[in-house]
Amino acid sequence: MEKEKVTGSKQELITRLNRLEGQIRGIKQMINDDRECDDILIQISAIINSLKGFSKTILKEHLSTKIVDDLKNGKIESVEEVITLFSRIN
Repeated sequence: MEKEKVTGSKQELITRLNRLEGQIRGIKQMINDDRECDDILIQISAIINSLKGFSKTILKEHLSTKIVDDLKNGKIESVEEVITLFSRIN
C-alpha cells in the first residue's frame, strides 16, 4: 500500500498534538501534586475526547482525498481498505 501525506493544515494538526502533550503533562503534574482522582479522571476524559476529534480529522482527510481519488480511478479495493481500517480503529 502506497504511503500518503496529510494534506490538511499540518500546522493545525501539530498545534492540536502539542495541546494534547500539554494535557498529558498536566496529568503527570496532577498526580505529583496528589490531586483528587475525580479531577484527574476529568482531565483524562478531555484527552480522550481530543484524541477522538484528532482521529476524526485524520480519517476525514483520508476518506476525502485518497479514497475518493482511488474510487474515481476505479480502485475498488480501497473500499476493502476502509473496512479494514474501521475494524482496526474501533
